[in-house]
Amino acid sequence: MREAVRRAGRATVYLAASAGLTFGSYLFITVLLCTVIATVAVVGVAMLPETVLLMRRWAGAKRTWAGAWRGERIPEAYLPLTGPLRRRLRHAVHDPGTYADLRWMVAQYLYGWLVCLALPLWPVGLAVDGVWSGLLGRQPFVLPLIGRLADRDAAWSARLLRPTPKALLTERVEKLTVTRADALSAHDAELRRIERDLHDGTQARLVALSMRLGLARRAYDADPATARRLLDDAQDQAEEALAELRHVVRGIHPPILTDRGLAGALRALAAGSGLSVGITTDATDNAPRAPAAVEAAAYFVVAEALTNAAKHSGAEHAEVRLAHTRAGLQVIIRDEGCGGAEERPSTSVPLVGGSGLLGMRRRVAALDGTMTVTSPVGGPTVIDVELPCVW
Repeated sequence: MREAVRRAGRATVYLAASAGLTFGSYLFITVLLCTVIATVAVVGVAMLPETVLLMRRWAGAKRTWAGAWRGERIPEAYLPLTGPLRRRLRHAVHDPGTYADLRWMVAQYLYGWLVCLALPLWPVGLAVDGVWSGLLGRQPFVLPLIGRLADRDAAWSARLLRPTPKALLTERVEKLTVTRADALSAHDAELRRIERDLHDGTQARLVALSMRLGLARRAYDADPATARRLLDDAQDQAEEALAELRHVVRGIHPPILTDRGLAGALRALAAGSGLSVGITTDATDNAPRAPAAVEAAAYFVVAEALTNAAKHSGAEHAEVRLAHTRAGLQVIIRDEGCGGAEERPSTSVPLVGGSGLLGMRRRVAALDGTMTVTSPVGGPTVIDVELPCVW
């Protein structure tokens, strides 16, 4: 009996909140009508995206309450209402989520007053269930009806507010469009970086090498000592040029990834880091390897994370964990530094891998992966990266 009263109380609170939301929805009709009139008159066309945004928040509140009552998260899928006015208008009008919210609001006008059925059940339930359950020891059957009303309200709301396949597809296309643009921008910046490294570094050293060889050949007969010194300088120049070429190659795709795999490459990376880095993996020697693009993305993310930790966190130790999941590869980097890591977008050149957290996120997003950064002030900083692939 006590549990029935407690659940009926929670259900009544939920239904009362739903009724309050429904009452607010009636008031929202005025805002909606003003927006329609202003949009038709053109002068108030900018009101439309703001009204749709307000309706999203209204539906979001119901989505949160209904999900909490059902013990599940009700997803949402909307096109972003950001950018120029024309783009915001197009997204507001063509977003399937807008019409789903309108359908829910119309239906909410009808079933949002279920609390009016729940309130009369309280005196009847306390009297009937008090005798039926308290004296006869039977299961209550009147008060649970209040909970069923709340279940019905939450079920209808979840069904109306859950994104349609078209809405999910639209959101997916929008996300892939942004990801593709970022990937192309990052690829272009990466090519420019490689060209700059070759032009300013390796090419300059090869030109100097050619000049020294020419001078050594001219001085070979007249001054062998000078020629020998020039040849020694040329050899040094050749070694430096080779070292820079290796650096450029490692920036494109580290050869050690091909030779030793991701775990071996990360162990070599950790050995050259300024931190004490522990590498753990759940992969066995016979485990299948991830695709080359996935391994390269994981390698560069770990390299940038360790570089940032060594420069800014003040930590002395870091941990890198590789996990093979059913959906792909998971990489977790953790350091016990000062925390407070933030994404700071650049205002100049496009970001690439090795350009901070935003560059890492773009590299991961290019492979349809996700990256979560948790870095409270005082630490620790945890970067959780999931890269989808087929094993």
